[in-house]
Amino acid sequence: MTLSSLKTLTTAALLALATQGMAQETAETDDTLDLGEVISDEPQPGQQYIRETFGDWGLRCLRVEEGPEPCQLYQLLLNEEGNPLVEVLIIPLPEGGEAVAGATVVVPLETQLTAQLTLSIDGADARRYPFDFCTAAGCVARFGMTQGQIDQFKRGAAGTLSIVPAVAPDQRVTLEMSLTGFTAGFNATTVEQ
Repeated sequence: MTLSSLKTLTTAALLALATQGMAQETAETDDTLDLGEVISDEPQPGQQYIRETFGDWGLRCLRVEEGPEPCQLYQLLLNEEGNPLVEVLIIPLPEGGEAVAGATVVVPLETQLTAQLTLSIDGADARRYPFDFCTAAGCVARFGMTQGQIDQFKRGAAGTLSIVPAVAPDQRVTLEMSLTGFTAGFNATTVEQ
């Protein structure tokens, strides 16, 4: 047996002993090892998710631990480059008031707030709505909608929403809001009492 063969044999024996020792040590401490956690695609309490889709509208709900989950009709509007720009959220309101639905529209920061938000359905007379506040997520306009306006949404093909960028106050950014699926989605949204 050569010296080289002896070194190889000795190294193999040492590795075998070390591996056996590690296996015994691992078996003794196996209960302290992190076994990982199951990753679920299911939304967790406090997370929003799309429960159902109606044409171009989604029913966006908030997962709660127990009880009914609050949901709202949702559409994300994209700019000409296909980037998300504006969120539109609509919920039915309890009966008794002039407004039968409430709308929340979230636009990007750096929107010219004094120019307000403009919304028109199928080219009909536009309505202007003020912004209420801004957060890190964007600037928010909240407003009520009458039964006549909801009917207009249900009969319509598309809405036109426009805002003015603060960096270019002489220009308007106009986005198309599809009304495909609005009727079914609105009818599926329940009123939180």
